[in-house]
Amino acid sequence: MDKTTMRKELTTRMEGAMKVLDHELKGLRTGRASINLLDPVVVEAYGNRMPISQVATVSTPDAKTITVQVWDKGMVKAVEKAITEANLGLNPSSDGQLVRMTLPPLTEERRKELVKLAHKYGENTKVSLRNIRRDGNEELKKLEKNNEISKDEHHNLSEDIQKLTDEFSNKIDSFIKQKEQEILTI
Repeated sequence: MDKTTMRKELTTRMEGAMKVLDHELKGLRTGRASINLLDPVVVEAYGNRMPISQVATVSTPDAKTITVQVWDKGMVKAVEKAITEANLGLNPSSDGQLVRMTLPPLTEERRKELVKLAHKYGENTKVSLRNIRRDGNEELKKLEKNNEISKDEHHNLSEDIQKLTDEFSNKIDSFIKQKEQEILTI
């Protein structure tokens, strides 16, 4: 494996970790309604478990309301049940095929819990980055042991991997800080 291939592979893996973090943060509730809030909801439909987006259209008509337009009238109860069981603090009520939820205001205590959760997600992502860095450094040791790279190249590539890790770690800090502002802003 050459150094550009290795860097691309490590970058791809780190970007993957960032995508997971982004998805987790979108699921955290802020003061505004977001269709991403229902991303973790899985509905029992037609003998399968599927994301809510595959049985309905989710929208936010205003800052405090989420609506779910269920495509099959027979699925309305299953969608309501799935939203309730997802433990998001939402109380769905249906009107025909439209399921409506009004977001209750976040308490100060709940906001602080959400900020802690965001920081936990960030820390988990940093652990993933460190594991990816470790894998890269182990690969470098193998290459040096097999005389495919010199000691100097190993040192330079190791520094390169550390810079890449630091770059992604800073992005994580930025994501978390932004999410914290969203949560704490009323």
